[in-house]
Amino acid sequence: MRATGNKAWSSTRIAVYAALVGNILVAVTKIGAALWTGSSSMTSEAVHSVVDTSNEALLLYGYHRATRPPNEAHPLGHGRELYFWSFIVALLIFALGAGVSFFQGVIHVLRPQPIEDPVVSYVVLGLSFLFEGASWLIALRRLEADGRRYGYYQAFVRSKDPPAFVVLLEDSAALTGIVIAAAATAAAVLLKQPVWDGIGSILIGVLLGITSIALARESKSLLIGEPADPELARSILALARRFPGVLRANGVLTVQLSPTEVVAALSIEFSDEERANEIEQLVVAIECDIRKHHPEVAAIFIKPQTQARYRRVRADRFDDGKM
Repeated sequence: MRATGNKAWSSTRIAVYAALVGNILVAVTKIGAALWTGSSSMTSEAVHSVVDTSNEALLLYGYHRATRPPNEAHPLGHGRELYFWSFIVALLIFALGAGVSFFQGVIHVLRPQPIEDPVVSYVVLGLSFLFEGASWLIALRRLEADGRRYGYYQAFVRSKDPPAFVVLLEDSAALTGIVIAAAATAAAVLLKQPVWDGIGSILIGVLLGITSIALARESKSLLIGEPADPELARSILALARRFPGVLRANGVLTVQLSPTEVVAALSIEFSDEERANEIEQLVVAIECDIRKHHPEVAAIFIKPQTQARYRRVRADRFDDGKM
């Protein structure tokens, strides 16, 4: 990994480690409280925290696998392993977190049972909120700059770093789930209707299902190949156009390999006066200049091509004729 990549990944790793530590503490306290009180909502929250703990471990494993160097079998590196494991995390949230919570809730709605010693639940939920809140703040700082610039929803959609938004969404869902569990416990105790405990568990399951679908959608998009930030593409074209001998930089195709690595294919029309060896030297100079300004470009392929040919190929490929 390049220095810039290491710095970016390091800040996200801190958020993942913080979430891992927080979820371990939360899971232990919730499991104890669930066993003590018999609360369905607390049981769902305990399952939620256990799943989140496993998720953070998988994300860290994905980081480890993604940082392996390129080899003959994977000439562009292993960066997409991180996207794969992020997708697995989204499936786990759905299958285990949402599924178990919903099932647990239905059982307690059909066969309501009173909550024993609800004060324990309130104390544990309060502590859990503090642990999750600390992790949430650390994850929020990771996306804060993009959030202020684009808005947090757009920052989520534009992000190429799944663990950053996975941890933030997980913690957001956890905090919301804690509020739901507390409200359901209070309703069950104050109204003397234990069915509310099961309803709370069902609501937590629905919340986790929505969260997992959002995460799976974004992780899948990155896994199958998203373009890099449009600003990077514009910068690459601008850099190429500065060189004498370049008539036109027709366009560039980019694909995100990992949060810190991009592969780019650049179409350039060279002057007819340039000879083959001169074009080769120009290509090398353009590649070096692009990597100097954008070290995240792990590989760049430059294709000599007239603008007319580029337009025809693009129109055939994307069936739109747009640049």
